Amino acid sequence: MSALSLAVRDSSTMLRRNLLHARRYPSLTLNLLLTPIMLLLLFVYVFGDTMSAGISGGAPDRSAYIAYLVPGLLLMTIGSTVVGTAVSVSNDMTEGIIARFRTMAIHRGAVLVGHVVGSVLRSVMSVVLVGAVAVAVGFRSTDATVLEWLAAFALLVLFATALTWIAVGMGLVSPNAEAAGNNAMPLILLPLLSSAFVPLHAMPGWFQPIARYQPFTPAIETLRGLLLGTRIGDNAWLAAAWCVGLTVLGYLWSTARFNGDPK
Repeated sequence: MSALSLAVRDSSTMLRRNLLHARRYPSLTLNLLLTPIMLLLLFVYVFGDTMSAGISGGAPDRSAYIAYLVPGLLLMTIGSTVVGTAVSVSNDMTEGIIARFRTMAIHRGAVLVGHVVGSVLRSVMSVVLVGAVAVAVGFRSTDATVLEWLAAFALLVLFATALTWIAVGMGLVSPNAEAAGNNAMPLILLPLLSSAFVPLHAMPGWFQPIARYQPFTPAIETLRGLLLGTRIGDNAWLAAAWCVGLTVLGYLWSTARFNGDPK
């Protein structure tokens, strides 16, 4: 077999292993999913009228705020899901299975590829689940074309890939699973500091650059534009740049750490 065929075969095996682990131990993924779902219900049914009136400056409009809220929560779902990837990678590194894999005739990068592809698939499934809850509470995207839906899906996959590689790196450098979960917490907290819940112009002036120039805000605004027809501007390019940059950074960091670890 060629080197490429061996790499594909071994990566597929590691992907199946990763998905089996996720199926046998679903509690971690489900617990992380509770964060965006609870925030969705909280902001819709508790803060919805107040937030919508504050943003529009007029009468409360909960349906409009649901539409504004959901794109940010979909990307927050990805951030929550990949925290589990960091924990899973750390477990592999500390429980000795990687040392066993190193003695076997398998492609060296197959372990990381299995984690990454498995995490992206779980992220997509998590987004679908949260999206279904959003539709159940009133979210609608009636004006988006098929091409815009495909572009939105592509953005979600690219963003999940980028965050997954960063999470893999965090898992590799963490001494244990608890530390990996703590190290990956910024992936959940960053959406809270973005335009996910309120527009940038409603934030204090000194804080707006912090919210604007981070990975989540341009991705949220791009997804919002694709699904709701709002103005995208240069957010699409910024989102693409963040996705590519984080993917390359995470890949180089993860592979260097994995290949250099003697354990």
